[in-house]
Formats: sequence, structure tokens, C-alpha cells
Amino acid sequence: MTASLEIVGRVAAITLKRPEVGNLIDFGFAYALSDLAREVRQLDDVWVVVLKAEGPDFCLGTDPKSLSEVYVDDSRLAELRVAHSIAEIEKPVVCAVQGSAFDQGFELALACDLRIADSGATFAMRQVLSGTIPWDGGTQRLPRVVGRSRAIELLMTGRTVEAARAREIGLVSEVVDPRNAANRAFELAETIASHGPTALRYVKEAVLSGSEGSLASGLRLEADLSFLLQSTSDRHEGISSFLERRTPEYRGK
Repeated sequence: MTASLEIVGRVAAITLKRPEVGNLIDFGFAYALSDLAREVRQLDDVWVVVLKAEGPDFCLGTDPKSLSEVYVDDSRLAELRVAHSIAEIEKPVVCAVQGSAFDQGFELALACDLRIADSGATFAMRQVLSGTIPWDGGTQRLPRVVGRSRAIELLMTGRTVEAARAREIGLVSEVVDPRNAANRAFELAETIASHGPTALRYVKEAVLSGSEGSLASGLRLEADLSFLLQSTSDRHEGISSFLERRTPEYRGK
């Protein structure tokens, strides 16, 4: 088993499970992760997702054997792409990073909405060192997270960014003590899951989709989503619980 799914309350945890090879991504891993991402999208009782990994490293990149197969038959490259499967989850996704997130592993982390890193975590996209470029969304997602200039520098130099610097440039949301990234990611996920799931999905859509167009189109999208939210029972529950000074009981409707 290269990846697993566990559900605790309203939070689903997808775990990378190839620790003996640094969670390198091969074809089997890519198929398994894509299937789990598809499954969690269909679970109405899951409101937030945590992506984490077993072992000392989050993910060291792509398995060299699978890459060699791609060099022989480049049509198979699409089978190795997994970041888009995580990015297509409409629910908030929190990533817990320990050790190294390199190359495609870095791209996988970028597909999440929030990243929590332990103090020893490191990040790098080193594809340029071997004469290639990132091919699982890295050239597009990294500038949207850290800005164009910083992204170009990291992509062109292939240099490694340590956790403290990653926090400074907005690559990660928090830096925590060693071996505590997964615990903190769960805490954050549970906090997020205590809010209305429909509003959470709309916030994600407004930010991600809105940032791809003009400010005017983004504002229109925000207004449209806000209008749609008015008709949900969750919005009524949120207002009622506030007026009655009680904890809201959201149902995702």
C-alpha cells in the first residue's frame, strides 16, 4: 500500500506510505493517490483534508525508475502527475511537511491550500539542475504562493529553502517543533472543520478562481458566491447560533 485514507470526524487524512524510499512517486503511487483524492471528494461528511507522510521525509520527488520509463515513452508523463488530483479537491487541504519536500514532492505540497512544516523541513525544485523543468504544476503554483520573482529565483537556481525562510516568504503558514507537523495540521483542520463547509468551499473557490482573472471578475465571483450562500441552511444556522450565543451545528446544506 503506497497511500492510505483515514477519517476522523469531519477530517480525512491521506497518508503517503513509501517511507523506505522517501515516499518517491512512482506509477502505482500516482494511481493510488489519485484514487484517494477522488474518493475524498465524494465524501459529504468530510469537510477538511490533511495530506501527510510516513517516515523522515515528506516526499523526495519522482521515482527514478518511473522517470526512465517516461523518457522512453513521454506519453506516460500524464500518469505520473498527481498534484492536480489534490488541487481538484474542493474542500480545504492542509499539508504536513517533515524532512524534505523536493521536486515533485514540493509540487504536491503546493497543490494544498495550507502547509505546516516542522523546523527541520526543507523545500527545493531541482529539475533545472538536470536540464528539465517542473511538470506537475510547480511553475504555475509556486509564483501564486510566493510571488513571481521569488518563484523564478527558486526555479532557476534549484536552491533549497529551509523552514524558517519558507515561513518568511509565505510558502508555509506555520513552522512547528520536529515531528509535530502532522499533529498541528490536524489541529488546524479540526478548527477549520468547525465552520460551515459550504462557506469553506466558497472561500476556496473565490480565492483560487478569483486570483486567476482580473479584480473586477474576482469581485463578481465573490458577490455571486455570497448570494448563493444566502439560500443555505448553514447560513441561517450561523446567524441563529450567533444571536442565541451557542455553538453552531452545521450540516453542509
